[in-house]
Parts: sequence; structure tokens; C-alpha cells
Amino acid sequence: MQTKSKLLFFVALMLLGLGIATTINVSLNFRDYSIKNAVQKATLAAVIVKDGLTAHMVNGIMEKRGYFLNQISTNNEKIKKLWIVRSSKVIKQYGKGFDSEAIRDAIDKKVLTTGKTVQKVTESAENSMLRITIPYNATIDENGPNCLACHHVNSGDTLGAISMEFDITDMRNAGIFTILKILALNLIFIIIVLFLINYYVTPYMKLFSDMQKGIKKAYRGDFSHKFTTSVSGDAKSIIDQLNTLFRKMQETFGGIKYNLATFIPQGCVSSTDPLQEAKIIIEELSDIYKFKKTIENDPTKEIVYSRIADVLKNKYALTHFAFYEVDTIKLTRKLIYISRGESICNDGVNLDASLCRAYRTNTSVISSEFTNLCQECTCNDLEYICIPFTINDANSFIISITSKNKSELNKINSYIQNIENYLEAAKPVVESKILMSKLRNTSLKDVMTGFYNRRFLDEFIDTVSSQAKREKTIYSILMLDVDYFKKINDTYGHDIGDKVIVKIGEVVRASIRESDLAIRYGGEEFVIILHNANDEGTLKIAKKIHSEFANLVFDVGNGQTVQKTMSIGIAKFPKDGDTIWKCIKHADTALYVAKTTGRNKIIEYKKEMSENDNLR
Repeated sequence: MQTKSKLLFFVALMLLGLGIATTINVSLNFRDYSIKNAVQKATLAAVIVKDGLTAHMVNGIMEKRGYFLNQISTNNEKIKKLWIVRSSKVIKQYGKGFDSEAIRDAIDKKVLTTGKTVQKVTESAENSMLRITIPYNATIDENGPNCLACHHVNSGDTLGAISMEFDITDMRNAGIFTILKILALNLIFIIIVLFLINYYVTPYMKLFSDMQKGIKKAYRGDFSHKFTTSVSGDAKSIIDQLNTLFRKMQETFGGIKYNLATFIPQGCVSSTDPLQEAKIIIEELSDIYKFKKTIENDPTKEIVYSRIADVLKNKYALTHFAFYEVDTIKLTRKLIYISRGESICNDGVNLDASLCRAYRTNTSVISSEFTNLCQECTCNDLEYICIPFTINDANSFIISITSKNKSELNKINSYIQNIENYLEAAKPVVESKILMSKLRNTSLKDVMTGFYNRRFLDEFIDTVSSQAKREKTIYSILMLDVDYFKKINDTYGHDIGDKVIVKIGEVVRASIRESDLAIRYGGEEFVIILHNANDEGTLKIAKKIHSEFANLVFDVGNGQTVQKTMSIGIAKFPKDGDTIWKCIKHADTALYVAKTTGRNKIIEYKKEMSENDNLR
């Protein structure tokens, strides 16, 4: 309704302005008309006086002109005063004349000097007077009097002037009365127009107000408003269409918002506009969908972790954070990614994951909630948030984010639910990658010993060889084989043979370092690749494995026991071959020599073994 008041006010203001402008224009025109009318009468009187004075002069009765002039003013009630004045040339020729014919003011003097008519209006509260002074200029008229015949002047010289004062009060009053009538008519017109506008506009204003109310409710996500109007025609049609639209929006939008909330929890989007909120949620869902489709095609979980890191860096502008992978079975934690610097946790947490507060409580740890909240944190000048996330019964991971101050921490805290949405999307993919990795490791490992198998060696040895050349790393290769192993299987059965294989695995595992690699090459044959081992160290490990295996006693049943020996061939990379594959072959050659020369030996490869058939 405020709009209607403004509309009526502006219309009234415009009409009033138009009325005032019209009134001013009429009053000015009426005044000009009144003055022009008086001037015309004065001009006519001046002509009569001029003709009368000329007649008096021609008839020689100029001395009687006073009576004539008096009659002119007496017979015209509008003329309040009338007098004539003589120019200096006429005075010089005929004298000053009557006393009343002397110059009375500056206007007379100006007219005599310039020979031009001067008029002046004098206004007061009581009356309005027009003073006009008209010059008499010498002329030569073929059909009338010749002024030069009687006056010693030149054509165009001013002979004198006639001054008159007219009372134009009646005209002014008539003009004022006319103006008042015009004003009254304008006011009546304005009132009628405003009444009509109010009558016809009010329904539309009510309609607009109702529409505004409905739109405000719709802005808050409420489309239940029903529009009403008393206006017919197109407006009524529009209202019907709006009601239909709002009904459909109410039926569908509520469901859309509810369904979207199942994907993005309430509170993740900070917007009071539900449409904007839906837009943000849909964009977030789109980003998460694209993220999930991307990581589904990544080959390993490590690449998936790097994708999550990219999201944290690029989408949420986080500058310092770390990923930890937790083995919930062994209760160990491993750092798999850090954006920069070092971990903010004590090293002991990696050995005992239960020390990590986020993992232990399975809730986000925010440093601002309590002083020294996580006692395993080593940073005193930083704020932090640690977010735990469970993958499955055996795996979970933790994201640790740090900030320089609490305001930045609060900003990061607002991202936690969104970050968890990405983690939730990544969960089945990571779980699948972990499972695939386990399956792959299973296919690459020997069940009895836990060592990698021949397939692993086939797939990865070239990579190891290239890396060794690049980094100038040396390796020692040991090829082990149990002497007369086939007799064990044939005599005592495969169960006893399997026990021998298992014991070999235990002996080898106890004898080598974590950086070394043991492979069950096939049957009772093993390959051991010693990393950066010198000649003395290589021989020492070979002798240890050889002697400890020889000391093993195997129970074969029926109170019988058996002991076995093994033969070992040794080759060195890159001394004995430019690839590890060649060195494995050479180690096999040395093992063959050990077998053919009596078994139960440790033989180091020599070049002549490949050249001399008698040695093989």
C-alpha cells in the first residue's frame, strides 16, 4: 500500500504542478492583455488629443485647449490623469504654454529625449495603475496636417508628449477572480483524478502486495501461498497461472530439498535462500560425483589419497595437512602424505595408533576446544584439527590439518562436513583398492613361506634392475636348493616336504635384513637378493642359512628323524652381470656347480663356470 500512496502523491504533485503552471501562464497572459488594452486606449486618446490640438492650432484657438484636454480626462473614467508637455524646440518657438504643460518627471524628459513611448505599471494592495507617455513626433502627411508648416523643426523631431495614468484595478481584480476559478477547477480535477486512480489502482496494489508476500515466502522455500485478486481479465489469468506454478513447486521442491539433504547433511551449506542452498548442494554433489568417477579409474589407493590431497589444496585452500593410514588390526599408523614440513605428532603414535586421540575416540579433534587437547601433539604455536575416517574393520585413516590462528581454524572447521563427504565418496573406492592390493599381493606371494613368488620376480625385477643402475646400487644374489629334496617327498610324503619348505622360510627370514628380498623361486628353490651387501657380508649370511638349516631335525613319524643339507650359489650385481636377471642365472650356474661337485656347498660364481662345460 505504500506504493499506492507514493503513486497518488506523485500524480497529485504532477497535476498540481500542471495546474500551477497553467494558472501562472493564464495570469501572465491576462495581465499582458490588460496592459495592452489600456495601452490601446491610451494610444487612441493620444491620437484624439493630437488631432484636437492640431484643429485648435489651425483654427487659431490654441488658448482654449485646456478645456478640451480637461474634457478628455473627465469623460473617460479610466483616465485618472492627463497632461501634455512641450519639447524645447516648441517652447523656443511658442513659449512654455500653461503651467500644467511643464515636464513633471523623468519619464516625460526621457520620452522627449528619445521620442519613444514609455509605460510603467504601479501595483499596490488597493489598486493597479498604468502610466504611459506617448511622444508627438513631427510628420509630413500628404492627406493630413504638415507639422513642418507650423513648427520650425525637422521631420521626426519630438514636438511634445502626452502622459496619462489609467486605473486598471478592475482588470487586475477580474484576472485574480479568473485565476481563482481556474485554481478551483484544477483542484476539483485533481481530486477527481486521484479518486479514479485510487479506485482503479487499489486492486492492483493489493495484488502486487499479495504477490510480494507470496514471493517472500517462496524465497524461504515455502510455496504454499495462494494468490487472490478482485481484478479480472489478464491479471486474473496471471494469478491462476501463479497459483498453479506455486502448487507444483510446493509439491516438488520440498521433496527435492529433502532428497538433496540425504546426500549433503544439513548445516554443510550456509545459505538462508533454499534455492541458493539447493544450487550449492547440487554443485557440491556434482563435484563429488566427478571426484568419485575419477578415483574409480585410479589404479592404487595411493593415487586416490593424492586426489583427496588435491581437493584439500585446491578446493578448500588448505596449506598444511597430513594423511595417516591406520592398520586397526596391528594398531599401527603410517604417514602416507604430508603437504610440507614434518608431522605434528610424536613418533610413538605410529607404533601405537591408540595414542592418537582422533583414532581412539573416532571423533574430530579440534585444538580450540580444550588446552593441550591431544597430548601427543608436539606443536605449541599451531592450531589443529584431526579428522578420523573408518574404511573397514582393518583400515582407517586420519587427516591432520593445522592453522596459524583460531580464526583460520574456525574457517577450516566449517569445511569438515564437506571434507567428510569427499571421504565418504572415496571410502568404497579405497576399500576396493585395498582389497585388490591384498588379492594382488596374495597372487604374488607364496602361501607357505610368506615370500614373494616367481611371478613377482617376473613383474618387478626389471624395475628393480633399472633403479639399481640409476642409483648405482649393488646386490648379491643367493640361489638356494635343498639337496635330494625329491627323496623326502617320495619317502616321507609331501607333508614332510612342506615342513621343510616352511622351515627354510623361517631360517631365511631370521637371517636377512628388512631391506633384503626373499623369493620362493619354485619347489625347494629360493632366491635371496641382498641389498648393498659386500662380499664378506654376503658369505656370512650364506653360511648362516646353510649351517642353521643343516642343524634342523625333522620328525618324519614312527620315531624317525631326518636332517637335510642345502647347496647355495652366489652371484653379484653388477660385478657378474649388467642385469639382475643375468646375475640370477649366474647364481643358478654356481648352484649347479655346487650340486655336481658334491652338494652341501656354497659356491660363488666365476666367469669360467659359464665358459667351461666341465664345471657345469
